[in-house]
Amino acid sequence: MTSLVTATNVSKRYGDVHAVDNVSFEVDKGKIMGLFGPNGAGKTTLLKAVLGLTDCEGQLSVLGLDPFKQRKELMQNICFIADVAVLPRWIKVSQLLDFMEATHPNFTRSRTEELLSRTKVRKNAKVRELSKGMVTQLHLSIIAAIDAKLLVLDEPTLGLDIIFRKEFYSNLLSDYFDGERTILITTHQVEEIENLVTDIMFIHDGRILLDSSMEALPDTYTELATSGENADKARQLGPIYERDVFGKKVMTFEGVSKEQLEGLGEPHTPSVADLFVAKVKGAAA
Repeated sequence: MTSLVTATNVSKRYGDVHAVDNVSFEVDKGKIMGLFGPNGAGKTTLLKAVLGLTDCEGQLSVLGLDPFKQRKELMQNICFIADVAVLPRWIKVSQLLDFMEATHPNFTRSRTEELLSRTKVRKNAKVRELSKGMVTQLHLSIIAAIDAKLLVLDEPTLGLDIIFRKEFYSNLLSDYFDGERTILITTHQVEEIENLVTDIMFIHDGRILLDSSMEALPDTYTELATSGENADKARQLGPIYERDVFGKKVMTFEGVSKEQLEGLGEPHTPSVADLFVAKVKGAAA
């Protein structure tokens, strides 16, 4: 099995609102999938479905299991970090490790202790005495010590300063990801994980706008900086989005090669952040 997550025509409604609207996708083994979308796009609802925390229409398979009917078995092979740390504030770090050791069959305490030794997190400290950055370090140290096949991260660095965010992603790669495990991550800080992810998926109004590997992007999308008559000629090729930058027109094209744009300006592959804006704004238009 190479696909750890397979969704087919998955939908979730809240009254008249389609939080997730008939989406189909796969997340393969050994990949780091970035799930991006504006607030209210359906990211968290989709993650909750993957974790078996909310029911949905359609078919959803995670690690070959039904996340709603086989959730207990599924949770032994999945780790999850939400945007807000849910560790009890009254508990000591050492007590938390005792609990994990007693309850999770795939947890290795010595591994967590090794990772925590690189931080300022003290074993006798209570969670409420730790900064948010330290709580995140503690959480990740526990996660990295669990032999799980899938790690799901929902805005894991929300509220952290840039130093802690950089350390988090660096530690994620060095301590958790080994090419066999799979990571599914959502974040608004697209630029910070652009060089981390192997695949990306854009979701907007509950629908998937883009599902692609990073390797495929240069062959599909081109951004062109142009002006004057060249801008008029380029516009005839049907850009999906156009914006003004320092007196120039910057156009994003889908399925238009760089050769077709030759002589009309400065073509290049758009960043993930710029492509995200182009797809979302283009869909709205």
